[in-house]
Amino acid sequence: MTGYLNIILRLTIWFLLTADLSWANILIGVGVALLLPRGATNPGRLKDWLRTLWEVVVAIPQAYKEAFEIMIWPHNHEIVTVDRAKPRRTPSLIFLDIFLITFTPKTIVQRYREQGWYEVHGIQRRESP
Repeated sequence: MTGYLNIILRLTIWFLLTADLSWANILIGVGVALLLPRGATNPGRLKDWLRTLWEVVVAIPQAYKEAFEIMIWPHNHEIVTVDRAKPRRTPSLIFLDIFLITFTPKTIVQRYREQGWYEVHGIQRRESP
């Protein structure tokens, strides 16, 4: 089951990167998703995959909202936070977590620490005093 989720994840990322749903691009995306090598790691729990895929669906409107906020109001205050990764994450789920954090316009992962932490750079709107 997680093999199918891995292919769906690859196709989702492909479509987000190309922003093209033509038949030719769909065929290329399926080919790329099937030809990319698979890791021999623990596939992860189905519950974790489904929760993370739901987070991808929620992140898309959030990204649009943040993009409009950046255009309308200045975001000139930078912050760097260290966030804990969720426990028992496979490399594929860690990649998807980093992708989700970076997908929204106000944040980007600077580094992943092997101990299970993300260094996240973000911008905020600072209210005038």
